[in-house]
Amino acid sequence: QPVKGNMPPAAAGNLGYTPPDGGWGWVVVLGAFISIGFSYAFPKSLTIYYKEIQIFSVSYSQIAWVSSVMLASMYAGGPLSSILVNRYGSRPVVMVGGLMVSAGMLLASFGTSIIHLYLCVGVISGFGLAFNLQPALTIIGKYFHIRRPLANGLAMTGSPVLLSTLAPLNQFLYDTYGWRGSFRVLGAIVLHCCVAGSLMRPVKTPQVQQKSCASEGEGAEEKADKLLTKESQSTSKGESCLERFFDISLFKHRGFLIYLAGNVFMFFGFFAPVVFLAPYAKDLKIDEYSAAFLLSIFALVDMFVRPATGFLGNTKWIRPRIQYFFSFAVVCNGVCHLLCPLASGYTGLVLYSVFFGVAFGMVCALLFEVLMDLVGAQRFSTAVGLVTIIECGPVLLGPPMAGALVDMFGDYKYMYYACGVIMLLPGIYFFIMHYYNYKKLDEEQRQTSAVTMRTCEEAER
Repeated sequence: QPVKGNMPPAAAGNLGYTPPDGGWGWVVVLGAFISIGFSYAFPKSLTIYYKEIQIFSVSYSQIAWVSSVMLASMYAGGPLSSILVNRYGSRPVVMVGGLMVSAGMLLASFGTSIIHLYLCVGVISGFGLAFNLQPALTIIGKYFHIRRPLANGLAMTGSPVLLSTLAPLNQFLYDTYGWRGSFRVLGAIVLHCCVAGSLMRPVKTPQVQQKSCASEGEGAEEKADKLLTKESQSTSKGESCLERFFDISLFKHRGFLIYLAGNVFMFFGFFAPVVFLAPYAKDLKIDEYSAAFLLSIFALVDMFVRPATGFLGNTKWIRPRIQYFFSFAVVCNGVCHLLCPLASGYTGLVLYSVFFGVAFGMVCALLFEVLMDLVGAQRFSTAVGLVTIIECGPVLLGPPMAGALVDMFGDYKYMYYACGVIMLLPGIYFFIMHYYNYKKLDEEQRQTSAVTMRTCEEAER
């Protein structure tokens, strides 16, 4: 028998039913495209209002915390969102999330202090975005298995598409209505998340899969866990229900731990290069419009790379070892940042923006697909909730720490060198650890096959 205590293998993706891999699933992808797009693009697009919000007599850095708190709340709300998705499904959670974001923006429009904005935009709307992000990611795994990388790549494209749409729209709203009126209009626009949520109808599954709380959602991976660890023999029905909502056993899952350790380190240098791209160009005496255009180039490339990455990840050559593809994408980000300070003039920064857009888009398209590949679609909701709450620290602290390097050295190039190293090291780590993980998985699969064969032979005798 397999050695007791071995960590469970990566999931094969068996949900106990055959995902449709199409049909209404593509409508669900559209809903996820909208929901994920607002989740990531909304906090970034609000920077256009920072200047007028200074009427509260606060510094620019204090205002910048509005978006940071919003992103951190979105990540911190992951576990709660996962629990609600496991209990009620994706559709109602996304719709409630859209209402929360809308209510937060409406309340913020009556704000009289920066603290008011922190609470309304940062906390209320931030948690609303959490209720949009995780359910949208989770339901894709319910509808797709064979075409899942492509579906995830298309859904993740919502972020650059909506960001490129919201940026000019916010400028128009700002010029027409001021920040208070704009926040009310945005509160109405974000109600589209409720429409997106309404599209996420549950997958019709065989009734045999829904007999009890303890057995509901038990697929191939859960059976593998029982075979390898025997832990399920000592748990009561109540504990099984609790584990379904908040699966702490994931911290014993080899693939999950590999993913978590690398991503936590990686996120310290993931967003800062985007945040400081335009300021870096201005520091090199490039005019404001040309500096801003670098972000447009980056976003445009990112927009096309994400679905292309999903298509490549779905091919028979890459899908079986998709973790290596993700590792390659992370390494590419690191190399881009290390070479950025060597770029000379505006042409060099344009080339950097193009290559950075390619590398960044690849990572974003694969970020959640590789987690689903490791833990399986059935445990993904809990896994992504645990990952996001742990990652909220690096997401919140990464850009300020990068800014501290700029202040310390008075030069942006050291910040880009640091981010390059921070991205390169986890990329190399992913290559090494996933080679080890794939090797162990092959060994465990051979052991399981041998046990099954012996059992069949004994049964025949």
